[in-house]
Amino acid sequence: MSSALRSALLVSVWLLATAAPALASGGDEGGNPWVEFMWEALNLALLVGVIVYFARSPVREFFAGRREQIKGELESAASVLGEAEARFAEWEQKLGALDIELEKIRETERRRAQQERARILEDAREAALRIERDAKTSILREQRRAQAALQREAGELAVEMAAVILRETMQDEDRDRLVDEFIGSIEASHATGSGS
Repeated sequence: MSSALRSALLVSVWLLATAAPALASGGDEGGNPWVEFMWEALNLALLVGVIVYFARSPVREFFAGRREQIKGELESAASVLGEAEARFAEWEQKLGALDIELEKIRETERRRAQQERARILEDAREAALRIERDAKTSILREQRRAQAALQREAGELAVEMAAVILRETMQDEDRDRLVDEFIGSIEASHATGSGS
């Protein structure tokens, strides 16, 4: 049906609907109320029919479009819900794995701390042994130095004491006798050396 024909039919129905109550009253004031009621009912039915006839297709299209829109939104919501549930499951799995990973990290750190502690203790033992060896070596060196110094001092003291004792006890004749013995031993060694 063309739009011009539709418009003409709509105008005709509208004129009939507005003129029907006036025609029904017939110009007298005391008309039959049932006839008036029938015209009003017919007017209402005609109005509803026109509305249904002209609005049926847009209303169907609107509700069909709305149904499709709601269906699309429900599918989209179901898709989003599925993705959210999948993400939630993934995050729960990651949280479970995170607890396991954290425990592994703690265990690794405990092992590292124990290894570091053992290494530090071993280094401390080695340092203590090295210090002890160095101290013993230093002590021995100082003992030898002290012994050598004491021996030197003791030798010097012995020579000085011997010199003092000899000076005090030795007489001129002892000195002469020692000189003679010394000269005699030199001559004897010289005579044995020349005879060979």
